[in-house]
Amino acid sequence: MNPALKFLVHLDRRWVFLLMALAVMIPIIWRMEFPEIPTPLVRTVFDRIESLPEGSRILLAFDYDPGSEPELQPMASAWTWHCAKKKHKLYFLALWPVGPQMIQATVDSVLKRDYPQMRYGEDYVNLGYKSGNEGVIKVVVSNLKELYTTDHFGTAINDIPLTRDLVNIRGMDLILNVSAGYPGTKEWIQYASTPYNIPIAGGCTGVQAPLLYPYIPNQMFGLLGAIKGAAEYEKALSDQYPEYARDAAGKRRPEFTKGIERMGPQLIAHCVVLGLIVLGNVILALHRRALRAA
Repeated sequence: MNPALKFLVHLDRRWVFLLMALAVMIPIIWRMEFPEIPTPLVRTVFDRIESLPEGSRILLAFDYDPGSEPELQPMASAWTWHCAKKKHKLYFLALWPVGPQMIQATVDSVLKRDYPQMRYGEDYVNLGYKSGNEGVIKVVVSNLKELYTTDHFGTAINDIPLTRDLVNIRGMDLILNVSAGYPGTKEWIQYASTPYNIPIAGGCTGVQAPLLYPYIPNQMFGLLGAIKGAAEYEKALSDQYPEYARDAAGKRRPEFTKGIERMGPQLIAHCVVLGLIVLGNVILALHRRALRAA
């Protein structure tokens, strides 16, 4: 048997583990980034938000937790920034217990930083979390104030300008749902979007995306799938609004390009995995041929 082939056949698997570790670590350390081209699913969502008239009412449902934050927060931040840029009215709520914390973190990092002129209660409101899963959706599409008597901070709904005359969510111009699972995008489609013809777009984890594709395009017009979808949306935003990705001095704003940054190690790692699969099959074929020849 060829010495090189023999070496590869008996190669310690720990070298493979080391190679994978380097494939992830090097892009992170060097902040390696690669070009992103928004796919039609992502572009459709961007264009819909872009085309809505100023003052449109958008419901942002943040149904995720800190465990899925690295994958979903970039798209939540991008959507919030874009909606604020277009001067839409933002209604935040959550079907997950820690959703209000995700909402507040987004408000602090996006609205209060880039849009300090936006006033709470007049331009955006955090309705917080209510238990009940899809039952919450069934209530808010008919009578929101039956369930929400106060916002997340305890202020009476009727004392908040944005919600004073709000009867239900049927009048929303758009629903944007960031979802890590159940309850999430599927439930918003089934109990709000489809029955009442409210346009909806979703942003979800990678494992959830294949379950939502069948709803496109009839019941859901667009979808951001995992960190890849977030990176594509960040690219669309930065192309249209350079100030999103860079400050006045031209310096990159890493807090708003996390999706693009996180695609670097993911892309390199995937390429290494594919290369190892091909190499492994080649080695196996050569090894079998060498055994038959012997």
